Amino acid sequence: MPSTERPPRLPPVLLEALFPAPQLLAGRLAASTVAMYTRDCAAYVAFCGYDGVRAVEAETLRRWRAYLVEDTALSPHTINRMLAAVKRVLKEAAVRGVLAREVGGACAEVEGVSVAALRHRLKTTARVRLTPVQMRQLCEAPDPATLLGLRDRALLATLAGSGCRISEVVALTVGQLSARDGGYVPQVLGKGQAAPREAPLSQEAQRHIQAWLAERAAQGGVATPVIFTAFAGPRPTARRLTAGAAWCAVRKYALKCGLPAVKPHDFRRFVGTQLAKRDIRQAQKALGHKRLETTAQHYVLDELQVGLTDGLY
Repeated sequence: MPSTERPPRLPPVLLEALFPAPQLLAGRLAASTVAMYTRDCAAYVAFCGYDGVRAVEAETLRRWRAYLVEDTALSPHTINRMLAAVKRVLKEAAVRGVLAREVGGACAEVEGVSVAALRHRLKTTARVRLTPVQMRQLCEAPDPATLLGLRDRALLATLAGSGCRISEVVALTVGQLSARDGGYVPQVLGKGQAAPREAPLSQEAQRHIQAWLAERAAQGGVATPVIFTAFAGPRPTARRLTAGAAWCAVRKYALKCGLPAVKPHDFRRFVGTQLAKRDIRQAQKALGHKRLETTAQHYVLDELQVGLTDGLY
């Protein structure tokens, strides 16, 4: 454990290495990832007592791993992410000559924790498998007689009819909907993607979006290309709906339907599993996965058939 004595001040070189400045990771990671790395590295440096020499030792990283396992209740996925953040930052610093390459190499050899060994820390409600009946109940929960209800119906229908992430849905603009064969195809920029990809959009979602936009224009007169906008009291604004606000909307209607553990990503999981039953490659394309293995691992659900063992003897 770190000393209780006041540690030496972290050298500027190590400060840059362990608190990733934009110039260190420019062009390498998204801003949101850099922010997460900053938090993880700050936790690590605090564990080291702000001792810059100690912080770049592989043995210190191993002791931090032991601390995260023994003295916290963090999930194995969170622990591995935090370890990966520190190792990645040290690697980038070594590549740029901020630190010696052997430092980054030694720390890179520090292994993460076993998910199986810490499976008791995993959330049992992390993944909710929605049935088509439950999804229909959810999508019809908002009241279409109100302007807010119209927006939320369009929001839920888009989540359920596109398989897009919540961040992709709230960022949608009218200009991103391309007309094709009597329908519309959204162009969305997904996680880790350099160029927009095409996503599906159900006709039901299209109808709800058009109804919401038409009524918003009639009642609020909001002039904005953003599809899903926030409200100020009973009136719509031109401000884009945040992912957090959309998450709260999903939770509100899920609770109304007696589904307390439902999250926005469960809509994406529903679309992926339903499409994978028909054609896994189409599911891969709809979800924007680079590798088919990702779709197969997370979205293909092989169910046992009832009566499968009947007639064996």
